[in-house]
Amino acid sequence: MRTAGPLTLVLAAAACSEERDATVEPAGRWNEARWERLEEEIAELEAIGYADGTREATDRSDVTVHVRERAYAGANLFVSGHAPAAFLVDMDGNELHAWSFSFAKAVPGSRPGRDKRLARDYWRRVHLYENGDLLAIFEGSAMIKLDARSNLLWTFTEKPHHDMFVREDGRIYVLTRSARLIPRISEEEPVLEDFISILDSSGVELERVSVLESFENSDFALLTETTSDSRDVLHTNTIELVDERLAHRIPGVSEGNVLISCRHTNTVAIVDMEARSVVWAMANGWEWQHQPTALENGNILLFDNLGGSRFGRSRVIELDTVSGDFEWVYDGTADANLYTRTCGSCQRLPNGNTLITESDNGRAIEVAPNEQIVWEYLNPHRAGPDGRLVATLFEMIRLPADFPLEWIDASR
Repeated sequence: MRTAGPLTLVLAAAACSEERDATVEPAGRWNEARWERLEEEIAELEAIGYADGTREATDRSDVTVHVRERAYAGANLFVSGHAPAAFLVDMDGNELHAWSFSFAKAVPGSRPGRDKRLARDYWRRVHLYENGDLLAIFEGSAMIKLDARSNLLWTFTEKPHHDMFVREDGRIYVLTRSARLIPRISEEEPVLEDFISILDSSGVELERVSVLESFENSDFALLTETTSDSRDVLHTNTIELVDERLAHRIPGVSEGNVLISCRHTNTVAIVDMEARSVVWAMANGWEWQHQPTALENGNILLFDNLGGSRFGRSRVIELDTVSGDFEWVYDGTADANLYTRTCGSCQRLPNGNTLITESDNGRAIEVAPNEQIVWEYLNPHRAGPDGRLVATLFEMIRLPADFPLEWIDASR
């Protein structure tokens, strides 16, 4: 098993509004695990990201549970708040490959860590191509594409954030944003506006559609008035291209629409990119949710950060997209709550298990339908006195069993 070596600490981006103790805060995004001028205002608003956490770590790390006969075997890809890097590990936690590229190299002339309005040096989300190339997002500032040897192929700097989705034809759908005065919302303060941008395979932007305007151009306009933040109105945090699974299930939805999650309105929605309008939306008791993703049966799997019936617990929900019923709910066990205030992700695996990332606690678990934990990974990247802080685990992705990995040896 891979063990944590000396850490090269790097600065991470500011994130929600949680208080931090500067006397113990290391560089990076860490958690105690388990438990004047309009231009300046705009720049500061556009730099909204994720705050360094304050979670205390356990003394365990790497793979701590592995029920081999029940876990779905495959390589695991993850990004962590300690560095601008992504890691590929096997089911026992052994490192198979890693990519790394700093923000300073990606955007020459920037000063991460000195200017809070610039992205800090970690990756929020990644996408792995079958040849070992990798897309990575520096939250709110840049997206890069690397080859398998971590050579830079291109950089996109139109304020990408949170998530991307790659189509089979190579086009990239990515969330972007900008801050501006929108008088109908606020005549005095700039508002952060989210967009769905489409890039070609070389990182050139082809089109962008305003998420805010898509709501306003639809029957769901009133949902924008339920926001919990008057400046960051929607806080869109997930994007996925709609295919036949949802198109055949939800009336009015078509293949090529885009599934999104808007945290500050507690809304999951689908946008028609051609009509620039929301064609379906639902808010059903979840709060500050992340990662809605379509399932084979036409339901949606969703990470609900704050909407659980028990205080201090998150939950993962399988949602019937027609009735709104919850077909399956997981919120942890009696002796181990599931909870992350920020981020979080979920992935339904081919064997019916669910891979869940509990980001703030640096933890990923694979849960069987009967709620048995059959695999657990605890982020080994620690900092602070006696390693008491754990780096945020933004997302753990289980690759398909047949995902090609021959490029690993060729890249060494």
